[in-house]
Amino acid sequence: VSGKRLVAYCGSAEAVFKEKRKALEKIHNIKEFTVDAICHPKDILKRVEQEVEFIESNNIRPLFYQDPDYPRRLLQCDDSPMMLYFKGSANLNVQRVVAIVGTRNITDYGKECCSQLVSDLVDDKVLVVSGLAYGVDTMAHRTSVQEGLPTVGVLGNGLQQIYPAANKKLASEMLANGGLLTECMSGTLPDRENFPRRNRIIAGMADAVVVIESALKGGSLITADLANSYSRDVFAYP
Repeated sequence: VSGKRLVAYCGSAEAVFKEKRKALEKIHNIKEFTVDAICHPKDILKRVEQEVEFIESNNIRPLFYQDPDYPRRLLQCDDSPMMLYFKGSANLNVQRVVAIVGTRNITDYGKECCSQLVSDLVDDKVLVVSGLAYGVDTMAHRTSVQEGLPTVGVLGNGLQQIYPAANKKLASEMLANGGLLTECMSGTLPDRENFPRRNRIIAGMADAVVVIESALKGGSLITADLANSYSRDVFAYP
């Protein structure tokens, strides 16, 4: 939010780093440490150079929030990331996007519900979004690949690794007709605090969120709550 405020005030990302300190300090809710970092960008730009090298060597597409390929539904959300990193071939702005999330401990009933739902979406040319986690996420991605539906996994870590590692083969298969998306720079590990933040991307880039078998305090209910706050349709298989 602060980053977008800075760009809006200065006119462009480049202009932010050319702005005088006094002007930056007048911008509402911009912290002093942020102003310090902008006025002394040497360490930041060194890290940026490393990131550019990683992006180019791994065929990753950086999506700045002003890029026309940035997910337009996500742009409607105040807390959408300024920057996304995308690897794959999917169009993130197709006519219909459905997020499917749910328990890691999926039952046979849940597998049947998920598989049938994805199969029923094929004729509507839907992009299926999930989080590449165990359980429902894996089932949604795998069935989408089998049915030829584009599917995108939103990660809570950098694109230097696939988490969980057991889904590495599935993630590779998704690239041909889907992809992997994250707001995390390379080197970011799949730490616990990254996943609730990741969930807002899943909720924000979809038209509707379908929850399959969640516990009362399940992570997918965070996604459902976020989707509801973004005025998305939320559905559930209990």
